[in-house]
Amino acid sequence: MKVGIIGSGTMGIGIAQVAATSGCEVYLYDQNSAQTQKSLASLKKVLARLVEKQKITAEKSEEIFNKIKPCSELQDFKDCDLVIEAIIENKEIKTKVFQQLEEIVSDECIISSNTSSISITSLSSELKNPKRFIGIHFFNPAPLMPLVEVIPGLLTEKSLAEEITILMKSWGKIPVIAKDVPGFIVNRIARPFYGEALRIVEENIATPEQVDEAMRTLGNFKMGPFELMDLIGIDVNFSVTKTVYADYFFDPKYKPSLLQQRMSEAKLHGRKTGKGFYDYSIENQESRVKSQDIKDDQLYAEIFLRIISMLINEAVEAKRLGIADDEAIELAMQKGVNYPKGLLAWGEEIGFDKISETLQDLYETYQEERYRQSPLLRKI
Repeated sequence: MKVGIIGSGTMGIGIAQVAATSGCEVYLYDQNSAQTQKSLASLKKVLARLVEKQKITAEKSEEIFNKIKPCSELQDFKDCDLVIEAIIENKEIKTKVFQQLEEIVSDECIISSNTSSISITSLSSELKNPKRFIGIHFFNPAPLMPLVEVIPGLLTEKSLAEEITILMKSWGKIPVIAKDVPGFIVNRIARPFYGEALRIVEENIATPEQVDEAMRTLGNFKMGPFELMDLIGIDVNFSVTKTVYADYFFDPKYKPSLLQQRMSEAKLHGRKTGKGFYDYSIENQESRVKSQDIKDDQLYAEIFLRIISMLINEAVEAKRLGIADDEAIELAMQKGVNYPKGLLAWGEEIGFDKISETLQDLYETYQEERYRQSPLLRKI
């Protein structure tokens, strides 16, 4: 199979590695050829480390690398069976690329986007043949994260989602089919993990360190929300939140945080800039350990219950709206963002009545729509 990948950034080269590892012939194009060369050099190091760790053989490493062909123009995609776009999250730029692509590839070629939040239907509506367009959303880093959201738009050929699901399984991934709604499954359900954590800090209820420690110790999350925002990029996380908020017609549930906006404006984007909610310079790494806030068990329990209640409520609402089936919702959060357990199962464990009561208390305290409950929450 011949696979074209547009965009050779972290996500693009990651998807290229996945496809090449599965034996596909990969064509990698980026408007910036220097970026492609840089990414290929990084991939060479990644593959060398896999050989060192005896995860793959030296022969397999060479085979994977040689399967990826850097391209200088989109015209090189003319014989591709599948094209995956992984460029900037901008609808106009993506649409322009897809329109160019349609003039090059065959009528049988599947065109897809790795977008994390832009409507698949809106992207496909500008194409001559929207039936062959679908969302294939990988998670970062693509070679390590098993989940892939497969998102058919309203104009997508009915059988295409199943076809892509089978292909993703052959690539060693765990695919889930999602409805074309803002944020799909993961980015919609996960919003309160960040949003509610930011709200708690904005109100001076706790510090980022305390919120992170509460979620790690009581929820068994591998990373707290502030550590994770620093890793993802505060600007990237803020951008996704803004997209989901706008696409849901400014539903207060998804309202972005002023604190996150200020951090983005200050270019305090997290690990990639050396400073975000945490300081990643060497001298500050040591002081960060020493300046941990005093642990407060009652506060930690309140933080955990507040954030987990918001998350479970979102999962229940996704179930109610048929965004995905129960199994897909549970798998998506565990395999896409490494949650320690499925949120619907977590709701059963804590008790949906306890979740409902927590949200009702928050609603009465704040009088805000963001705390409204899913109509299904009190029925399950």
